[in-house]
Amino acid sequence: MKATSVAATGRPTGRVSAVLFDRDGTLIDDVPYNGDPGQVRLVPSARRAVERLRARGVPVGVITNQSGIGRGLLVPEQVRAVNRAVEAQLGRLDVWEVCPHPPLHGGVGCACRKPRPGMVLSAARRLGVPVAEVVLIGDTGSDVQAALAAGATPILVPSPATLPAEIDAAALIADDLDLAVDIALGLVLPGVIADGMLPDPRSPEPGRRPTGRLR
Repeated sequence: MKATSVAATGRPTGRVSAVLFDRDGTLIDDVPYNGDPGQVRLVPSARRAVERLRARGVPVGVITNQSGIGRGLLVPEQVRAVNRAVEAQLGRLDVWEVCPHPPLHGGVGCACRKPRPGMVLSAARRLGVPVAEVVLIGDTGSDVQAALAAGATPILVPSPATLPAEIDAAALIADDLDLAVDIALGLVLPGVIADGMLPDPRSPEPGRRPTGRLR
């Protein structure tokens, strides 16, 4: 059988003191510039992923670019209402970081908008944890770059918005949030999985589940 390898950099499965998620396309379906709480839909396994982390005492937060505010397409209260709708389905999260700024053409722009590290650093500071012990799970290259720039560990969970080049460049990739949490918690170790299957740590019955793509 073809082996699936984990090509990792940094500290992919060491001590984890917090896990941060991107919001749109990672925890919930991506609805561009959404200001309607009624359109919030969790992606499959989002609730389970967050609950598994909580069960282990790992703080959970969200960092999200919301340039619709800066573009005049949303007001801050609309973004807060959507965030409250996320928490209504996931339970209260330990930290939220929201960048309201639009990207600037030909300029550096703000320090918080991903791929810059500002929100990752701020979340770690507010949680009181070393940023080197933070894992960021997201669906785009900007999530990966923000984590690396901050000194955190990124895990890419591709969505329809993820570019092929972003997948090629990522060191840690999971097909879904379940596998991403397995990686974050060290239940999947860097190495080679010869048959593409792993024991399911959540199942009360002996069994195995497909890992999907794990790189």
